[in-house]
Amino acid sequence: MAIKITEECLACGSCVDECPVGAISEGDDIYVINQDECSECGTCMEACPNGAIIEE
Repeated sequence: MAIKITEECLACGSCVDECPVGAISEGDDIYVINQDECSECGTCMEACPNGAIIEE
């Protein structure tokens, strides 16, 4: 399973502080997940108030 931040991202930053491995960073208009660092724990999906983080 890979976790992806979709274009529905509001760039609120809620997911960044919740990621236990620091795999989320600010992109151009939305946040992005570094797949090499992501532990696929799903914490960011739970933290996202807009449901913009999904499993691929």
